[in-house]
Amino acid sequence: MNTISIDQPVPIYTLAQDPVLEGELFSMLQVEEHLAHRSELLLPHRKDYYLLAFVRRGSSRHWVDMTPYVTKDNSFYVFAPNQLIVKEEPKPLWGTALAFTTEFLALQENAALAKLPLIHNPQNAHELLLTNADATFVDDLLTKIYAEYCRPGEWQQRMVTAYLTVLLTYLSRLYTDQFESNTLSVDKLMLKKYQLTIDEHFRELHQVSEYASLLHVSAGYLSEVVKSQSGRPAIVHIHERLVLETKRLLFHTQHSLKEIAFDLGFADASYFSRFFKRETGLTPAEYRAVTREMYQ
Repeated sequence: MNTISIDQPVPIYTLAQDPVLEGELFSMLQVEEHLAHRSELLLPHRKDYYLLAFVRRGSSRHWVDMTPYVTKDNSFYVFAPNQLIVKEEPKPLWGTALAFTTEFLALQENAALAKLPLIHNPQNAHELLLTNADATFVDDLLTKIYAEYCRPGEWQQRMVTAYLTVLLTYLSRLYTDQFESNTLSVDKLMLKKYQLTIDEHFRELHQVSEYASLLHVSAGYLSEVVKSQSGRPAIVHIHERLVLETKRLLFHTQHSLKEIAFDLGFADASYFSRFFKRETGLTPAEYRAVTREMYQ
């Protein structure tokens, strides 16, 4: 099995380098029981293109800019260029994905698409929840786009652009309905700062009070804001980041549990093993064996 170094820089994938989509300006894929490609699983990475995904069914977990999401049935997900993405769980998904580059949006016939709320994304949103009627409409449009995508010819580009314009316009209306009234309040900005600070210091800082000091607020205030804005205690965000990094190292490296524990700031490997099992239900050795078996 190939391994990676602990300090490997975050890669940036172009659409042409995507292990599944493999396109130049525009690409599309329908998936049935699809698993994350092994090269991306548990590896922080960025994409230099837009990725839009309609999930018909599936509950896979992923992170975008250090915010965790569990995909929901009949939901639409938007990944913008250069966001930090981590695919955490190798669970199957059913749905449709389409991807396009900024060069695709720069084409004269597509220029108006870049100004749509869904693409401009002023609220930094990621997840659109669809009603049954919305899901049926979106699914039908994606089926039409995919049919044209698979039918080369002189009318292909015009048909894809026409259907894509309807799709993104429809989703932009849903976007404004769901997010237009939202504002980036002081509390939301504090949550974002907390998450970004965890990502920078999770190896050496494991307590909420330590992050509060870095953010120049009291631990009580930070805990209250994080809980109100995320719905989860502040300590959970720290633990989740530690677990995510542990999974990455167990899957992609041959490091021993003691080496991983030391790298993540734990002096006692036995305590670290108990921490991981408490958070995941598996020992580190069990997790390493199970996930690697999936990708043999």
